[in-house]
Amino acid sequence: MTEPTAPTTAAGDPTAGEPATLRGEQTRQLILDTAMRLFRERGYARTTMRAIAQEAGVAVGNAYYYFGSKDHLIQEFYAETQVEHRSAAAPVLARERGFAARLAGVLHAGVDVLTPYHEFAGTFFKTAAEPTSPLSPFSAESSSPRQASIALFREVVEGSTARVDPELRPELPELLWLGYMGVVLYWVHDRSPGQARTRQLIDGAVPLVDRLVGLSRLRVLRPVTGQVLTLIRTLRH
Repeated sequence: MTEPTAPTTAAGDPTAGEPATLRGEQTRQLILDTAMRLFRERGYARTTMRAIAQEAGVAVGNAYYYFGSKDHLIQEFYAETQVEHRSAAAPVLARERGFAARLAGVLHAGVDVLTPYHEFAGTFFKTAAEPTSPLSPFSAESSSPRQASIALFREVVEGSTARVDPELRPELPELLWLGYMGVVLYWVHDRSPGQARTRQLIDGAVPLVDRLVGLSRLRVLRPVTGQVLTLIRTLRH
């Protein structure tokens, strides 16, 4: 159950009204790092904001000043993870122009970034998978990191030499993101050493996606592509 959100400032809070100084940013990062450690060690549901504050050595009011609830901590984790994903993918996007190589590089980079959180993801999945949870990657609350991730897959497409059906091109980044969510779901349940099977899934699926994208320009397949896109747009609304 999500803890109730506390006011963003509290009486007697020494950080209330504090400008975005280096000290403030350090405190904020300390709280976030402490929270992620406790989430991994104890699980999301069993970790309270009070416990996070105690472990971080700050007042509970200070913790609530920076993060209104545990949900806000997870949303910040999503945002930081997305920044790390973009940074990890940058070399391959700068080096490669082939669609398959760019897509594979971004997918592998995503798994690289998530790897330290594999055990946590297994315990957290029940919360994030709940359709009404604000922590779902499909929720309104997760809109910002979701759009940032879709933008990364847009870079995959726009920076490649792939010849994509004009009708499919604007929708392809979101479709690739949905595919990435499928990879993440498989990764959560992957108990192979180092999640090697997830890597195999990526390496096996990318050539198929590459081929399907290339075939989308064929006149005989355009009606099918149109039907798929119409279905996606209908489900989106």
